[in-house]
Amino acid sequence: MTTQDDLRPILTTESGAPVADNQNTETAGVGGPALIQDQLLFEKLAHFNRERIPERVVHARGAGAYGTFTVTADVTAYTRAAFLSEVGKQTETFLRFSTVAGNLGAADAVRDPRGFALKFYTEEGNYDLVGNNTPVFFIKDAIKFPDFIHTQKRDPYTGSQEADNVWDFWGLSPESTHQVTWLFGDRGIPATYRHMNGYGSHTYQWQNEAGEYFWVKYHFKTDQGIRNLTQSEANRLAGEDPDSHQRDLREAIERGEFPRWTVQVQIMPAADAAEYRFNPFDLTKVWPHADYPPIEIGTLELNRNPDNIFAEVEQSVFSPAHFVPGIGPSPDKMLQGRLFAYADAHRYRVGINADHLPVNRPHATEARTNSRDGHLYDGRHGRQKNYEPNTFGGPAQTGRPLWSAVPVAGATGNHVAPSHAEDDDFGQAGALYRLMSADEQQRLIAGLAGFIAKVSADRDDIVERAVENFRTADADYGRRLDEAVRELRKQR
Repeated sequence: MTTQDDLRPILTTESGAPVADNQNTETAGVGGPALIQDQLLFEKLAHFNRERIPERVVHARGAGAYGTFTVTADVTAYTRAAFLSEVGKQTETFLRFSTVAGNLGAADAVRDPRGFALKFYTEEGNYDLVGNNTPVFFIKDAIKFPDFIHTQKRDPYTGSQEADNVWDFWGLSPESTHQVTWLFGDRGIPATYRHMNGYGSHTYQWQNEAGEYFWVKYHFKTDQGIRNLTQSEANRLAGEDPDSHQRDLREAIERGEFPRWTVQVQIMPAADAAEYRFNPFDLTKVWPHADYPPIEIGTLELNRNPDNIFAEVEQSVFSPAHFVPGIGPSPDKMLQGRLFAYADAHRYRVGINADHLPVNRPHATEARTNSRDGHLYDGRHGRQKNYEPNTFGGPAQTGRPLWSAVPVAGATGNHVAPSHAEDDDFGQAGALYRLMSADEQQRLIAGLAGFIAKVSADRDDIVERAVENFRTADADYGRRLDEAVRELRKQR
């Protein structure tokens, strides 16, 4: 008589041999020690020990989903990218959300920027757009990035994040004032990943078929509406449900409530850049919408959950160096550093063949390279030659650059970024503060003061320097913050 168990597939070892007993270790007699010949035991334990790769240094805590990008406007006057070539065209995507500072086991509902890393599986190769839920960042030069992240992570002596470190660095880096104002404002703790905007943040280049190029910034405006948490709400949620954001995203897609974003770009003619009032490649600045109004170009919908978080979310890799024809980098010094750093981080963390994994490899075309071997190489090239040029039918170059060359001049050196007429570290931070309602301003002051007040009692210099940056941005901003910090430090 055939039972249901007889119809089940046979469990095997990694090499495909059938497993006779998956419940009991082989031992020397009943109750005796385990035998080294029980290779199933050692295979399972060895694999278990290696199931997790090193977590990301930043953006370790994340969630992701697959989706579709649909073009809704003709942008062929600006870019020759094939996935943007006609209205109605759809491209498969994968979007990974994340927090920046926390480790893999951290809570979702914390005050921290949210990563917004998007992979387009285009017919010309994968295009990665690596951004955040804020249009600006804390620093403008990649050489400062390791120092900045060290202040946000655990102190090497105390093992905790230290207010002294955070405010010492921010106080000595006045360019951070704009982003810090964003972070401690009402949008600093999104209620869910679905209820926040995304931004490419950096400036990128678009090039059309005629070879003309433009500078662009990307905006992803949530169709669900903006929703945020207060600090007290976040504190409660982080304790009760550390996986709140990941759970919300997964369950919304399971219910068929597919999150959507309206995709917009700001477009600056290349000739405008040199004389624009702000440095258009400064990551701590926005382009005011009055100068370059956002133009809707498409919609992004998330509609499929990954089947395995580790394989598809943790092993997903994104690099701003993954461009397609018609899209390229700008002289943004933070972006320039990330072009190297992101891909290099993945080579270390996942391996040199990370791009071969299903979530990372092209879905709408085939990758054809001469790179071979290394950890986890799958032998996909067979007997093909691994050099170019060759006379054996191997892949050949196109001779057409993906983006336009940009003129440069001057001597090499460690140069400060060029200054434009209205460039400073405080103007846009002050403008953001003045855009807030009275209630928003009060919550901003309370959040900043609560954190600054944690600086060590004998380091008033750190406090004064930090407050002075906000005072320079706006006199009222600084005065109110100074009063709030002083009152809190009296109570310590």
